[in-house]
Amino acid sequence: MRLTGKTAALAMGFLVYAALPALADKIAVKDVTGRSVVVNVPVDHMILGEGRQIYFLAVLDKEAPFEHVVGWRDDLPKADPESYAAYLARYPDIAKLPTFGGMKDGTFDIEQAVTLKPDVILMNVDAKTATEEAGYIEKLAKVGIPLVYVDFREKPMENTEQSMRIMGQLMGKEAIADDFIKFRADSIKRVTDLLEKNNPPRPVVFVERAGGYSDDCCMSFGDENFGKMVEISGGKNMAKEIIPGTFGTVNPEQVIASNPDQIIITGGNWDKYVPGGAWVGVGYGADLKEARRKLEALTKRPAFTGIKAVEEKNVHAIWHQFYNNPYQFVAIQEIAKWLHPDLFADLDPEATFKELHARFLPLAYKPGYFVSLKDE
Repeated sequence: MRLTGKTAALAMGFLVYAALPALADKIAVKDVTGRSVVVNVPVDHMILGEGRQIYFLAVLDKEAPFEHVVGWRDDLPKADPESYAAYLARYPDIAKLPTFGGMKDGTFDIEQAVTLKPDVILMNVDAKTATEEAGYIEKLAKVGIPLVYVDFREKPMENTEQSMRIMGQLMGKEAIADDFIKFRADSIKRVTDLLEKNNPPRPVVFVERAGGYSDDCCMSFGDENFGKMVEISGGKNMAKEIIPGTFGTVNPEQVIASNPDQIIITGGNWDKYVPGGAWVGVGYGADLKEARRKLEALTKRPAFTGIKAVEEKNVHAIWHQFYNNPYQFVAIQEIAKWLHPDLFADLDPEATFKELHARFLPLAYKPGYFVSLKDE
């Protein structure tokens, strides 16, 4: 049927009208704090309240993860220089992105943020108190900029799936978010199913947070983050009953008295924070020979004197940034293999990490995230 000019114009008008919601649709997003936030989706311009939020943004937009980022916090080059260098090599324009300080330390420039006209500012939930005290949400609301909280650090085992779904809504990538969530859940299930079936004895595990970052010992985790990952992996988190929240400190005497069966130290390349520090530099493409040398050096500290884990070389280091991104399932698999090597002899966490990169991430995989004194 041939349309007349008038009919064709009406039809074209209807098609344009019908397409508008897909271009800019206002929806109410419920963030991890329970706030209902109205946002235009899919988001065209966003500010990342932390540079390491690229870990999960990249999952949703493998080919162009920075396409909609108009500004970000300046932490990634300092906290994870190898990953930043890899992203910079592939996307050189990120060097020109405006950078921000943090909400928690009061260096976030709200006036600069407003000039960038973002559709949303993405903020980690640990900055909530500082954000509220500074009145940032109200100030941003006056100029029509919504702020949404996600969480991969405070209670990651509870909030990671919701945070990924929130990001899927914001970016119009719900299907990819669901696909990733399933991959994550299936990867964890490979550990939990075998543990449930066999119910092995649970070794006592001390997780030292950022060992060697300072001369002090010993930062650790309560019943969340790496502490929870240890429990999911078939261990008993030594600091669970000592630290009431997610993060805290135990004294060296408590470590010695607990005499843990296994020690896991989180590490990374923190040369920009603590040049030449004793930290264990595991991470993207890390020198594992050097990392193992530094790991062994940390066992000479008074807190580890004469304990079972050191004597039996059950001392390991793992990439610290697993504590702040949705890839924790890889850490869970690696920890399970350390704690129960015979039970998980067929589990290959590195293959899982490679699959994650191949399916969801723009970077080619490079080993370097784990090292153990058990390694040859």
